[in-house]
Amino acid sequence: MAIPLSYIARNLWTRRLTTALTAGGLALVVFVFATVLMLDAGLKKTLVSTGEQDNVVVIRKGAETEVQSAIDRGQANVIEMHPAVAMGAGGMRMASKESVVLISLLKLGTGKPSNVVIRGVSPAGMSLRPQVKLASGRMFSPGSSEIVVGSSIAKGFGGTQLGEHLHFAQRDWTVVGTFDAGGSGFDSEIWGDVDQLMQSFRRTSYSSMVVRLAQSDQFEQFRADLDVDPRLAEEAKREQTFYSDQSKALSSFLNILGITLSTIFSIAAMIGAMITMYASVANRVAEIGTLRALGFQRANVLAAFLVEAMLLGLVGGLAGLGCAAFMQFASFSTTNFQTFADLSFRFVLTPSIVVKTLLFAMTMGLVGGFLPAMRAARMNIVDALRAR
Repeated sequence: MAIPLSYIARNLWTRRLTTALTAGGLALVVFVFATVLMLDAGLKKTLVSTGEQDNVVVIRKGAETEVQSAIDRGQANVIEMHPAVAMGAGGMRMASKESVVLISLLKLGTGKPSNVVIRGVSPAGMSLRPQVKLASGRMFSPGSSEIVVGSSIAKGFGGTQLGEHLHFAQRDWTVVGTFDAGGSGFDSEIWGDVDQLMQSFRRTSYSSMVVRLAQSDQFEQFRADLDVDPRLAEEAKREQTFYSDQSKALSSFLNILGITLSTIFSIAAMIGAMITMYASVANRVAEIGTLRALGFQRANVLAAFLVEAMLLGLVGGLAGLGCAAFMQFASFSTTNFQTFADLSFRFVLTPSIVVKTLLFAMTMGLVGGFLPAMRAARMNIVDALRAR
């Protein structure tokens, strides 16, 4: 016969102050654990949503980023004319030859310089990214010194408002529009005409190409054709895969940091839970003796105290998770270790993170309460009843 759960829960409620203090310590650890997971989820969502399923990014073999890549004009023309590339309106190939360069701009608030991605795009560049929509102003005119900026850039850097000018690559560039990329990585970029940017930066080769496949199942054939063509030294990746790869270094860092901090803080939290449960056992010696006299076995007492410790962890977990949920209203800006450019993304709370966080909290309670529960289960009935 098991000790009723309602009885176990009432014990926590009876010791409200102690329960609240211990749960508060657990909640702080859970908050750190959850926010790190939310950061990682936000990073992955931002970069994966940057890509389209039927878009393919072509870069030089061996290059990990577009900044490191180079595709000459002849190679770009060969790739553009591949039969797998979709045809757009007016018979135009759905391909964008692009140039990617890093420049330094001053961040608002801190006044410190940070790297920003400047992307030169072809006329088909916008149509290849349906998630990118103008929020204000207009699109840049081909052949002009005009640029449009992502929403995160407009919020975080000086000189990026409509009508303002940025000076880089020995030329003044006029901001004529702001675009919203739906929370993707493009929000942290500045776009302009690819030919004008290449001329200003004195580039003779493109950084990458983005093409739309006529049919999604043509990807493997398209990639194989690029591999065997002696004129080319490029490789193709699906756009979502390409941008997902860009998150690996920063994602690994966030995970290692989160695990390290959570481990350190959880030790202190488990010690707090252990002290709380030892105090509970010491104050309930006669009660434990009564339970044993009523016929409850040692295993029942052990299970009751373990459940009580897990409930304590659950209370702390829910409190910490509730605080972490408010972080979804905040955004985070840091340097992407893969591209060394500033990247803005949001905290994202997913069902998977909720489950992991609550399991983590209950595990802390279980570990912290194990030794006190063992002590309660080993008590002698006679000695316990004498304490009344």
